[in-house]
Amino acid sequence: MIASVSGRVAAVSPDGAVVEVGGIGLSVQCTPGTIARLQVGEAARLATSLVVREDSLTLYGFADDDERQLFELLQTANGVGPRLAQAVLAIHPPREVRRAVSMADVKALTQVPGIGKKGAERLILELRDRLGVTTTDTQLDGGPALAGPPALVPVASWRDQLTSALVSLGWTGKEVDGAVAQLAPVADEQLAATGAVEVAVLLRQALRLLGRS
Repeated sequence: MIASVSGRVAAVSPDGAVVEVGGIGLSVQCTPGTIARLQVGEAARLATSLVVREDSLTLYGFADDDERQLFELLQTANGVGPRLAQAVLAIHPPREVRRAVSMADVKALTQVPGIGKKGAERLILELRDRLGVTTTDTQLDGGPALAGPPALVPVASWRDQLTSALVSLGWTGKEVDGAVAQLAPVADEQLAATGAVEVAVLLRQALRLLGRS
């Protein structure tokens, strides 16, 4: 098992990143929230989970060990594979997933593309007794950053990053444009306070907006 990778971020795409480790570029599939915290050329550490299939080896990357453990636990439920488990974590941080399962919040779970009412009920039934609570669950925005404070990006690029992440999750251009427009005032507030925009926070807010539409 490859439990983590640490190295320079060589490239970032809507669905993953390439991290250079010992002269080798490792392709890692990540949620948009994790991708938003990565900066090309900067060092990063990703907790990872290697999924082995007959015809492929896929490395999934996460902001921290807790997120990786939840990714693996989700797959113990009937009908949940790595892509659906990753989709759950793209919509909800670990704290919110645990809350939704423990409180039988079907509505929250059905916000995830690919999970219907019956699927949400099955997840709750199968995972309710398996999900624990960690100290990161008390944090408001889903756990610590990869290293140091959350990644801040220049105002000129936050719209492109947010749009790319949402489109990669399956929303249409019209839906994405509407969500980005609604979040522009939030980005302006971040810019005024820090001089940059925290894309990971905007992404989670956008997913909540789109989930209610």
